[in-house]
Amino acid sequence: MDYVYSIVMGIVQGLTEFLPVSSSGHLTLVQHIFGVDGEGNFFFNVMLHVGTLVAVCVFYYKLLWDLIKSFFLLAGKILTGKFKWKDRTEEENMIFMLIVSLVPLFLLFLPVPGMDCNFKDLSEMFSENKYLIVVSSLLLVTSVLLTTGIICNKRNCRKSKTGGRYTYNIIDAIVVGITQDIATLPGISRSGSTLAAAEMRGINKQKAIDYTFILGTPTILASAVFELKDAFDTPVASSYSLGVLPLVVGMIVSAVVGYLAIWIFKWFLKTDKMYIFAIYTAVVGIVGIIIAIIEMQTGTNIFSGAKL
Repeated sequence: MDYVYSIVMGIVQGLTEFLPVSSSGHLTLVQHIFGVDGEGNFFFNVMLHVGTLVAVCVFYYKLLWDLIKSFFLLAGKILTGKFKWKDRTEEENMIFMLIVSLVPLFLLFLPVPGMDCNFKDLSEMFSENKYLIVVSSLLLVTSVLLTTGIICNKRNCRKSKTGGRYTYNIIDAIVVGITQDIATLPGISRSGSTLAAAEMRGINKQKAIDYTFILGTPTILASAVFELKDAFDTPVASSYSLGVLPLVVGMIVSAVVGYLAIWIFKWFLKTDKMYIFAIYTAVVGIVGIIIAIIEMQTGTNIFSGAKL
């Protein structure tokens, strides 16, 4: 059962981390179906995220390498006074915009007004909720965001032969960064929401998705580091219930499936089939809400039969 669970969770994480359907939302749904305590396997979930981080690094290795080289060259220019904002290269501009998009992540640690927690804690509370009502409702929000992105992309194509701008500016980066904060809520897709936000700003869809995945590299890494710390600091979360081999299997599966998911996402975007994801998240959200209502009335998990 441990290996079956690891493989299923690896597939779910690999697909949903990059496809615009919300990885956190689907992990919550699958754990609910299996009747598994999400807190008890917190460490396992973190390591699945590490697997998908490997996938994006492998898929975008050339662009990431170019950005790393440009970063050190940029640092040299700044230190020697040779850097000029108006003469910045495409890679240098992307580095600046990525940094700007990452700054809003610090908002996650600000206290929520009227509550004794920060926004990050609030997201985790929703993920650990024994009922599916919040996650399912937020999947509907993802569907709305994807639909909005599709509409904006069509507008961009009408206005420009290139389908929109290829260069991010500071406002674009801030909007995408704030959207990424909102996407920490379980059920809100990070890739889908940041893609939609960029398309709303008039960015070309292919440029937007590449930016989204590159931005996801430090984001996933930072998230894994913080969650790993929480996993060891919290007695309940650190009570890892699976073995080492199932953990390794889950990570490998999430990495391989994640790589394929990036390719699939880019193909769907290129062929204008994003409406499939909008329909999918709407259907899953509606079904989830129906299940949640039934379970709230019966007080029982309809899949495992366990009391809620």
